[in-house]
Amino acid sequence: MTDSTYTSAYDRRLKMVEDVLTGRTELGGKDTREVAVQVLRALDHIPERVR
Repeated sequence: MTDSTYTSAYDRRLKMVEDVLTGRTELGGKDTREVAVQVLRALDHIPERVR
């Protein structure tokens, strides 16, 4: 039996940003997540036609 867990698109995007921040900065843990949330919040406010 395969146990699958639903992951939202937001959570996948958040994990992607966290991975980049972890690999490119000295941030870790809670700080990485907080910055990732702020980055996604900023990106989400850019109008679609500009992105």
